[in-house]
Amino acid sequence: MTTQKHSISRRSVLAGGAALAGSLAMPGLLRAAPESIKIGVLQPVTGNLAMDGAYGKLGAELAIAAINESGGIKSLGGRPLEMVFGDARSNPEAGTQEVERMQSDGVAAVVGGFASPICLAASQAAARYDLPYIVDVGVSDQIVQRGLANTFRFSPGFGICTKTAIDNLVRINKDAGTPARTVVLVHEDGLFGSGLAKLMAAELPKYGFEILDTIAHPTPARDMSNVALRIRSLRPDLIIPSSYYGETVLLMRTLQQQRVRPKGVYAVLNGAASNLRFVKEFPEAAENIMDCNHWYDPRKETAQALVKKVADAGQQWNYNIALNYTAMQFLADGIERAASAEPVAINQALAASTFASPVMPYGTTRMENGQNMGAAPVNTQVQKDTIRVIFPDEFADAKPVFPVQ
Repeated sequence: MTTQKHSISRRSVLAGGAALAGSLAMPGLLRAAPESIKIGVLQPVTGNLAMDGAYGKLGAELAIAAINESGGIKSLGGRPLEMVFGDARSNPEAGTQEVERMQSDGVAAVVGGFASPICLAASQAAARYDLPYIVDVGVSDQIVQRGLANTFRFSPGFGICTKTAIDNLVRINKDAGTPARTVVLVHEDGLFGSGLAKLMAAELPKYGFEILDTIAHPTPARDMSNVALRIRSLRPDLIIPSSYYGETVLLMRTLQQQRVRPKGVYAVLNGAASNLRFVKEFPEAAENIMDCNHWYDPRKETAQALVKKVADAGQQWNYNIALNYTAMQFLADGIERAASAEPVAINQALAASTFASPVMPYGTTRMENGQNMGAAPVNTQVQKDTIRVIFPDEFADAKPVFPVQ
């Protein structure tokens, strides 16, 4: 019995020695991987906004991968980011439910939402927990006018976009000899379209434009025949649509079929006018549409590399990819500055952020009441089956085609 006990003990010692030797040879085995920081990504990937939500999710995924590949959050020992995804299902109620679930899952912040109603509801839900909420697109200025210390919009909203759109339209029209004087506004009847149409209707007359009519339509819309007929009877110089993807495509195709040919279509924050899917699938209907919208900065190598990465993955480019990619970078920079994954500390760091986007055509971040005042839209135009930047001049790669007849 003594010999057996001695034998077992000796084997245990030898095994322990071998394990120790192995661990000394590979010390990395003794170090646990740094704990990930959970980030909620909220996008509508089902329902009528599913296409936009899929683009947003892709942008967030690409950003998280890039952040982790570059070493994670270095001020926290290289902790990586981990996505906790939530499907907003194209409605505010579902967005709120997903934020509640993400909070229970222990996320440090939430990014996304896409549509203004979803962003309004979801950011309000996040505010109950001081949970940082970074808006990717949602342009309604109500989002950042409620005094919520947890809500940050990195991209420009209604006010900034409308002012830029009007300034650029006035310049385009003047440079062309002022051919456009009359306007019809077409908008979806939700928070996004109604708010934008109201602003345009109030501001454009100050610059000599006459608003002939403001036409609302539902989302989703199945038929635009009556809208097109009304526009045809009014014969405006300009049509300004503020709608989501499906409705804009339907409107432009219907106008084409009914041979309605205005001097220009000048969209603002449009769901299709800056979307390559529309350009590729319906090139004739899309040709020469101008848009004042979110877009990447074609001068920046990081932006060019992101566009290439999306193409190499077999995906279509969309501005929502760039916005979510950048929103996630903005959040990661805030966590880095805070050196903390605690929501309150992250909120403070984001509010004081001076992040400079390597993708978007923005200046240095400057937050005022949750709005990045360094953000601005650009003007694009569909020209010969692609999308060109026509304003601002410092990085435009084409001149405006206006009027088109």
